Amino acid sequence: MSLNYTKKTISHFLHPQNLGSVKNADACVSIGNMVCGDQLSFSIKVKDGIIKDIKFLSFGCASNIATASVLTERAKGITLAKAKSLKWEKIVEDLGGLPNQKIHCSILAVEGLKKVIAEYEAKHPVPLVKLVKKKSKK
Repeated sequence: MSLNYTKKTISHFLHPQNLGSVKNADACVSIGNMVCGDQLSFSIKVKDGIIKDIKFLSFGCASNIATASVLTERAKGITLAKAKSLKWEKIVEDLGGLPNQKIHCSILAVEGLKKVIAEYEAKHPVPLVKLVKKKSKK
């Protein structure tokens, strides 16, 4: 079986962006797919609600690595709220498409991002005073 990958997917596989672990990360998580065996770990550094740094480690296929690479590029520098709204379909589009049997890799990456954000938010809850001030400004 031959898989046809786009040039962008191959580039991100061979030269992944944000590969590694964030030093002194605010949150770290691992996620895996029991069917194919792919695994991803994400670590993030957040300041003032913005993802200042995000990195990943992968034990997986070319699609797994490429989707995590593109996803971390998109997530770096944006708010947690905006990062939580990133969709796997957009990651696939950014790569110029993926073989149908590899779409699950982009879903796994987005799920991992949401999981690391949830871990961060659980460790760093927003004080009630800030929430009240935010609502009163509306």
